[in-house]
Amino acid sequence: MNVDHEVSLLVEEINRLGSKNADGQVSVKFGVLFSDDRCANIFEALVGTLRAAKRKKIVTFQGELLLQGVHDNVEVVLLQG
Repeated sequence: MNVDHEVSLLVEEINRLGSKNADGQVSVKFGVLFSDDRCANIFEALVGTLRAAKRKKIVTFQGELLLQGVHDNVEVVLLQG
């Protein structure tokens, strides 16, 4: 699967699982994404897909790398989609 396709799937999943924040942007906690069964089946490397989406300025989140458990409450914010 190519990166652009995985990023577009990520956008779909953030829209499905997330909700609009005060700025009108859709956001979801990393822990929700990571523990979702559908996401687990779609993404072999969710963290890698998130990093690629961040580099393309499609999503943003605090830090460079998100780890399960440690960063479960970090908001992943959709910048475009």
